[in-house]
Amino acid sequence: MEIYLLLITLIAILIVIVGVSYFKWHAFISLLLASLFLAIFSGMDFAQIVSAYEDGVGGTLGHLIGIIALGTILGKMLAESGAGLVIAQFFIRTFGEKRLPWAMFISGFIIGIPVFFEVGILILLPLVISITKASKQNILRVGLPAIAGLSIVHGLVPPHPGALAAIGIYEADLGKVLLYSLVIALPAGILGGPLFAKWAEKKVIPEGEPTLIKVDDQFDNRKMPSVGVSFLTILLPVILMLFGTFAPYLPVNDHVISFLELIGSPLVAMLISVFVAFWLLGFRNGMDKKMIQKLIEDCLLPVSSIVLIVGAGGGFKQILIDSGIGNVIGEMSQALNLSPLVMAFVIAGLIRIATGSATVALTTAAGIVSPIIAGMSGVNLELLVIATGAGSLMFSHVNDAGFWMVKEYLGLNIKETFKTWTILETILSFGAFFIVLILDLFV
Repeated sequence: MEIYLLLITLIAILIVIVGVSYFKWHAFISLLLASLFLAIFSGMDFAQIVSAYEDGVGGTLGHLIGIIALGTILGKMLAESGAGLVIAQFFIRTFGEKRLPWAMFISGFIIGIPVFFEVGILILLPLVISITKASKQNILRVGLPAIAGLSIVHGLVPPHPGALAAIGIYEADLGKVLLYSLVIALPAGILGGPLFAKWAEKKVIPEGEPTLIKVDDQFDNRKMPSVGVSFLTILLPVILMLFGTFAPYLPVNDHVISFLELIGSPLVAMLISVFVAFWLLGFRNGMDKKMIQKLIEDCLLPVSSIVLIVGAGGGFKQILIDSGIGNVIGEMSQALNLSPLVMAFVIAGLIRIATGSATVALTTAAGIVSPIIAGMSGVNLELLVIATGAGSLMFSHVNDAGFWMVKEYLGLNIKETFKTWTILETILSFGAFFIVLILDLFV
């Protein structure tokens, strides 16, 4: 019976992989079909299948959907106001020409916290191209560190959707995940960014020309935010959430602690940050109510795809739990003495390689691992989130949209993209995971 349940679980994972990569179905459809297959063939009562799946979707999205939506709005405000560009230019001035790779890495790291990877690319790449053309340097010297900064926070750091989905599925503490992920992402990003770029620029000379990205001329017609305002708006949600995390340890009365925990809760922290952005980045810099309304509407439409994937991952997890498969795999894992951190990293990595999607890899792997660890003691759920995120970054190749985006924008051919972007992502993945294993010894 145990072998049978393990076999149908593997088939369910294959349904997700084949559906996304071969049939080109949306990940939501593939995950839904895999969940139904698993429920039916594991012997669940037909009357319970739909309600179990709906409970899983609702339980996962219940506290995430508002955070994802608000995070998307905040990212859009940062991109459209020019705040991201202001921060990048600040670091370039501060670090100077000799340390441009470090300037671009820190820019990508900071800008990447509230914005999606693709948006961060559109903010930073015009600057990268203009710098390399003016200085006649290899574009990889400044381009790869910027991309590394964006990628590592996208994979590990909330409020990005993948990390939020894993936090919801594992029921981890968001404040601790935020703190640990920043500590882990920085050294891992340095390995895959400035240090790897130093090697790559000597080994790879791009044959093509980078794709020119049109910079919106709206910045010429509107006042740009100051450096201080730009930093405040980008870092405010992080600061508020850290307040909420450390509030119980402060020497203040219970009412103050409760207030700090309220404003530090992810939903309220993001809401406050969005309203601060409306004022500081919007109204003060020439945006009117109609413009802000249009920005909100434009950025919320694409979020539906991410929300569906996150919800479907939660449904898949609940089917694993209610069918009893999670307990069976958990007992087998304990008998084999497999570390949950290693298991999550490997499963996420395999799904990432097969499907090309970090978000699908994160949510599916978390759905598989969550019921397995339910009966285990001593598992650090926060580090488990980060280990899963690290696995979802590894070995990006031709089935990943990010692979083609980097190829075109940096003017690389396919071989050059494998030698730069694919290796960079794998360094980020294993670097972050190695630091997770070290931290797990102490926290």
